[in-house]
Amino acid sequence: MNEQMKKKMALLLASAMLVSAYTVPAVYADSAAETGQKDGAANAAEQKEAEADGEITRARAEQLLRQYISIPKEYKLQSSSFSRQELFKGEQKVWRMDFVKTVNGKHSGTIYASLDANTGQLLSFDSYVNNPAAAPTYPLKVNREAAKGLAQDFIEEVAKDYVSQIKLNESVGVNALPPLSGEVRHEIRFDRIVGDVPYLGNYIQLSIDSEGHVLGFQLNWDNTIEFPKADKTIPAAQAEEIIRKIGVPELSYIVPGSPNGKPEPALAYNFSPIVIDAATGEELPLNGYDSWSDGAVEEQPLTEKPLSLPPKGGKLTEEEAVEAVKKAFGVPEGAELQGTNYNEYELDSGEISTRWDLSWRLMKEGKEVGYLQANVNGSTGAILSYYGWSNRENDQSGTSVTLDAAIQKAVETVKQQLPWITDELYLVKPDAKHYEGKKPEEIGSYSITFRHKIHGADVSYDRISVSINARNGKVEYYDASIAEHDYPAKAPATIKTSEALDRYMDYYDIALTYRVFSEYWMGGVPLPIEKYNLMRASGEINEDQVEERAKVELVYLLQQKPRHESVFLDAVSGQWRSHETGAVTTLEVPKATDAAGHWAEESLGLMVAYKALDLEDGKVRPNERITRGELIKMLVLARSGGGYYSRDDSGLLAGAAKESASFNDVAADSAYFVYVESALEQNLIDLGDGSFNPDATVTRDEMAELIVRALGYNTLANYDHIFKASFKDEAEIDNKGQAAIVVGLKIMSLSDGKFLPDKSVTRAEASIAFYRYLQKRAELQEAPLRM
Repeated sequence: MNEQMKKKMALLLASAMLVSAYTVPAVYADSAAETGQKDGAANAAEQKEAEADGEITRARAEQLLRQYISIPKEYKLQSSSFSRQELFKGEQKVWRMDFVKTVNGKHSGTIYASLDANTGQLLSFDSYVNNPAAAPTYPLKVNREAAKGLAQDFIEEVAKDYVSQIKLNESVGVNALPPLSGEVRHEIRFDRIVGDVPYLGNYIQLSIDSEGHVLGFQLNWDNTIEFPKADKTIPAAQAEEIIRKIGVPELSYIVPGSPNGKPEPALAYNFSPIVIDAATGEELPLNGYDSWSDGAVEEQPLTEKPLSLPPKGGKLTEEEAVEAVKKAFGVPEGAELQGTNYNEYELDSGEISTRWDLSWRLMKEGKEVGYLQANVNGSTGAILSYYGWSNRENDQSGTSVTLDAAIQKAVETVKQQLPWITDELYLVKPDAKHYEGKKPEEIGSYSITFRHKIHGADVSYDRISVSINARNGKVEYYDASIAEHDYPAKAPATIKTSEALDRYMDYYDIALTYRVFSEYWMGGVPLPIEKYNLMRASGEINEDQVEERAKVELVYLLQQKPRHESVFLDAVSGQWRSHETGAVTTLEVPKATDAAGHWAEESLGLMVAYKALDLEDGKVRPNERITRGELIKMLVLARSGGGYYSRDDSGLLAGAAKESASFNDVAADSAYFVYVESALEQNLIDLGDGSFNPDATVTRDEMAELIVRALGYNTLANYDHIFKASFKDEAEIDNKGQAAIVVGLKIMSLSDGKFLPDKSVTRAEASIAFYRYLQKRAELQEAPLRM
């Protein structure tokens, strides 16, 4: 290792921060558990095992790791382990070591590292240094482009043999939005390239902070994989045509966030990713293997028309709730009512929802042999959920229940419990293959689900599930979660599915890649992975009964492009909308057409990217005066790291749980409501006379006070005699201490020696001030005092 790299690594260990622990690669699945990987200090058995097999000894492994990453002498080897992890064909032997630094008996740093016990190749390292005084600067000293160069230099030093086999993955680790603080970790990943085709399962990934320190390294590689040749692939354009023919966007109702805390359903088009064989164009299972499906959704609802009107609201007594359960599912004679709870909670709509929680225990000859639990709507008496259990000894019925009989029972149950929406409920008919050749005791229970659809659109957040005991045909489990929302009486007009598909082809990239996975076979028949995991967990099978076959495929698949926010496609308007806010948005980070070349171009771009400043016809209007509402929104977003909402301790949107707005001129449906309420909670603004005046302009004096409040110095600033500043117009300044602070910190500037406190602030001036605020906030971060 050259001197320049040694200096870089020494700097790394002096200022590194916590990084994620090394993770076992996907192709090494469950290897740690299967090989009996040990924790704690390496013992003589490990040393002897390594020497017997001709591998690198523990002492040599420690020597190499200290050399690769310049581990200082004060970091002592605390623990080591010698393990084997499964490869595609064969295994890899690995030394893992933890080095710890202590100061005055206290833990102050750890370095986790591993290397190949055969070749001595560095496989991974992560580091943690307890250094609370470290304050990353803003703007970043090292941006993503510079981090790429540092990553390549590091790979040249520690993994030179892999340099010709990798290619930078431009998508991994990309943050579409510019950073708002120096606390940034660049994740730089290089994928393995086989021929000209990437294999995303093998890669080298590095973590580099904004100061340029390499915090982590991971070499995830398997040389035992045999890749098929890629000389018979269809062109990418043809792959796109096939995907367009296969792909069918589907309508569904979702509930996006809402600024006023009262979310409403939105009709969206969903489109699931598709994978096709790169040679034939045949559609392949998304995960490489056939998944355990719940079944096929019936084309017709349970009934043509609802069987009854919705139940009327009221207030159920405990006795009425108990009777509702008995009527619906029956309660065995002698069952003891063990507990009842009455609950009330406020919905997003502001309405109060009530519920009775009931439980019984089943007794036989003085012993508890089962129990029942149920939740009942405290207003309508509808059963929300039911679960009944009894041990098998108590079940005297030897009757075998067929799948068809179980389905019939589940349908009857749903009709009885949800008669007012039976015309909107669709049976998901289970695949009979799941139960073929099984005895009732092997089946346990049949799980049957139903879909709720409005005008053919799936209501994604509603669920109805019924489990029927395979031995006695009784309802063992029932759960119905139906959200109370208003839906249109008629199906709304939507854009065509072809248009929706066009939008989604902008959302995804079509990538040619290899994928590697394991198939599980038993008795010459492939097992779906979900079924295999379930049977293995329950002890129904052991490893000797199952054959694991590794499979490598060359495929075209859809990969989501980097996004600055989570979005959905509005099926009515055809526009992309934010999941968080419900507002219309774009797939790309918004940019102002009138900011190019402006003296505040960078800061305006930052505020536009985070939607702190809104665009009109693509223009940010930098010279227009900023309003109070816009300024508060800008400040709250800057303080919250760019999140659209400030959240309270319970996770609710700020102000969402309030019955009314705090200010008489910022109603709950205002675009500024959440930001103003958040600013009030953070003591950035005062309630005053109850008026906020969101559309009023802002003076420099007012902005100075707001910025100083955000820095946390406002109370101190009121002692204005502490802060001496010679302004020509000092007598005209109301907030003298605040003005002195923002000018002294170079967040705001003077004009010919004047502060101009009454001058209105433009959008460009406000953006510059808040950009400088972000810089100074990083510089002024206070480290804790050590006593």
